[in-house]
Amino acid sequence: MIESVSTPSSSYLPENLKDCVIFNDWHVVALAKALPAGSLQPLRLLDKDLVLWRGTDSPIQVWEDRCPHRSVRLSGGKVVDNTLVCPYHGMVYNTTGECIKVPAHPTYVPPKQACVRQYQVREQYGLVFVCLGDRPNPIAPFPEWDDPSYLKVLSGPHFCRTGGYRAIENFLDVAHFAHVHTDILGDLQFPEVGDYTVTTDDRGVHFSDICVWQPDPIGQGQGAMVTYEYSTFRPLTAYLRKGSPAGECLSILYCVTPVSAEECIGWMWVAVNFMDASQKEAAIAFQDKVFAQDLANLESHNPKQLPLAANAEFHVPCDRGSLAYRKWLKQLGVSYGILA
Repeated sequence: MIESVSTPSSSYLPENLKDCVIFNDWHVVALAKALPAGSLQPLRLLDKDLVLWRGTDSPIQVWEDRCPHRSVRLSGGKVVDNTLVCPYHGMVYNTTGECIKVPAHPTYVPPKQACVRQYQVREQYGLVFVCLGDRPNPIAPFPEWDDPSYLKVLSGPHFCRTGGYRAIENFLDVAHFAHVHTDILGDLQFPEVGDYTVTTDDRGVHFSDICVWQPDPIGQGQGAMVTYEYSTFRPLTAYLRKGSPAGECLSILYCVTPVSAEECIGWMWVAVNFMDASQKEAAIAFQDKVFAQDLANLESHNPKQLPLAANAEFHVPCDRGSLAYRKWLKQLGVSYGILA
């Protein structure tokens, strides 16, 4: 369900990046409720500095963090009603990015180039998504979002000094459970990974028939044999569904925001059908703990950008899923944050 959409009259992308799929994807930049009316905050996405702001009664705006007059950061300014005021000379910009007031010259009419670059914004799943391109790809589906039988909690934002694709590969990787998430998602006595099915179609890459023993698969202290299904709907968006024989189900929509080619922020919407609202904090704490266990390895990757060359890293049979993911990225023509 789309909550709201803000579309600027024009979007901007450097000519050499026009065909890059990542720049035409939607990327999470904030929790919508964390940006009340009258607030603004700086952010960085795909190596670009942006300012996120909301007027008194206007949609959320995402602009280039640069005043076109003398190139200072607009994020150092302030929101006044439904305008953004530059901190340097007090230039006032309306919600279309146009300069409508120059305090030093009250009767002056600003030229057409006195306009801030804007980017497309969408609110969905309670998150603020931004697209820097002009041909947005779809936001990934989250099947459990509208199902009232599932408790939904957000884990994150989780900042990580590694490339976003590395974070996605880690999310898709089952073999590390026994070694990194020992006594929770894995057991050192059972490190083997069995065969599983990998398919690729026009919706992305999918893994199924993954069965593993976990000592505490749902954070309630009881071991069980569970099944996993994974999908990568977008290059930096993945989904998993974990089920147990007793019918408990945990699903995660994982959106990874590329701050730069070697830095990312993870946002995890977790949906569970075996907890109620009174257990919300416990559900968040469990997922936060899992991410914290992953962080050291994620930040130790060298290189931090994902290599697509076949001989850059060696692979074992249970890596067939990540190999399919890398092949899919290559087929899509993804280049940002990638080592060819």
